[in-house]
Amino acid sequence: MKIVLFANTDWYLHNFRRPLALALREAGHEVLLLSPEGPYGERLRAAGLRWQPLPMDRRSLRPGREAALLRHLVALFRRERPALVHSFTIKCAVYGALAARIAGVPARVNAVAGMGYVFTSRDLRARLLRPPVRAALRAALAGERARLVLQNPDDVALFRAAGLADPARIRLIPGSGVDCRRFVPPAEETAHMPGRPLRVLLAARLLWDKGLAEYAEAARRLRAEGRAIECLLAGDPDPGNPAAVPAETVRAWADAGTLAWLGHVEDMPALLASVDVVALPSYREGLPKSLIEAAACARALVTTDAPGCREVVEDGVDGLRVPVRDAAALARAIARLHDDPALARRLGAAARAKALARFDERIVVARTLSVYRELLPGFDAGPAGGPAAAPP
Repeated sequence: MKIVLFANTDWYLHNFRRPLALALREAGHEVLLLSPEGPYGERLRAAGLRWQPLPMDRRSLRPGREAALLRHLVALFRRERPALVHSFTIKCAVYGALAARIAGVPARVNAVAGMGYVFTSRDLRARLLRPPVRAALRAALAGERARLVLQNPDDVALFRAAGLADPARIRLIPGSGVDCRRFVPPAEETAHMPGRPLRVLLAARLLWDKGLAEYAEAARRLRAEGRAIECLLAGDPDPGNPAAVPAETVRAWADAGTLAWLGHVEDMPALLASVDVVALPSYREGLPKSLIEAAACARALVTTDAPGCREVVEDGVDGLRVPVRDAAALARAIARLHDDPALARRLGAAARAKALARFDERIVVARTLSVYRELLPGFDAGPAGGPAAAPP
């Protein structure tokens, strides 16, 4: 069968859904990846996958341009004749599902990873967009041959309460998974070595709703206390997102010595092995991959008591949770780990155990393929679709 995977960036397809695409190909299916133009498209092709760029502007609200995108998708689906279209993020879910319905595609899966700018921002623009986006979602998610995949129970409750989807067609799958064979604890722990500061990392797209302002303020507070703590920030600006933090702001934090900005980091397992604590003071997530990668590496986690984040971290068991938008509480949690290395090690070991049991990518891929089987009679997931045991 032919399966289409449609996302708003090629970066997302490469970093979050490549294992799914490869599992489908291994099972003998044809896979077409769709996204706007970007540098990761060639990486997908180098992996032997078929990727095609789309004339899509993530930030566009112009009716003419949006209608043209919908027409483009309808024509593409009629030409390609896929058995199933799997769309990721809210905008792609709306456009992908509507185009698939018009084109007569037999099955549709829509994965909403977090509620996005429209539902999390306090901006007037976001509030004005919510009613039409809700209406579009209801239309896109309707139908017997459609499924909605959400990543945490809070989003499931929100969609049910808002009447955005039939509860019987909602499936809960925790994130996109992490390769627990690649993300592993370092062979030799170096935390709290004499003369070495505690290293704290926030790895995320540079968006305000990832808690960057709170992280910078916490770093300033810890520095003012004279603590031997080094705060690192890994990630690039995301100009296509309305909540993007300007690069000039991040450079100013770095120039002031508040934090060290690493930019894009290709080798995340190596970076995670070099730090002691990973923080993500996000306002809301689907299920944050940076946290589960850090968990797989047995790092001590500090995050917010927010949807998505609380699914990864149980406070005091496998990490520490703080209130949303509370820089002082974030600083106190990091200081607590600085003062208690044994606690940091215990939390990290528990985080690794949870990653193995719940978030390994083989488990997530198998559960995703089981949704395809619900919708496509005769769909063969191959060996990848069977039960996925967690690695040792």
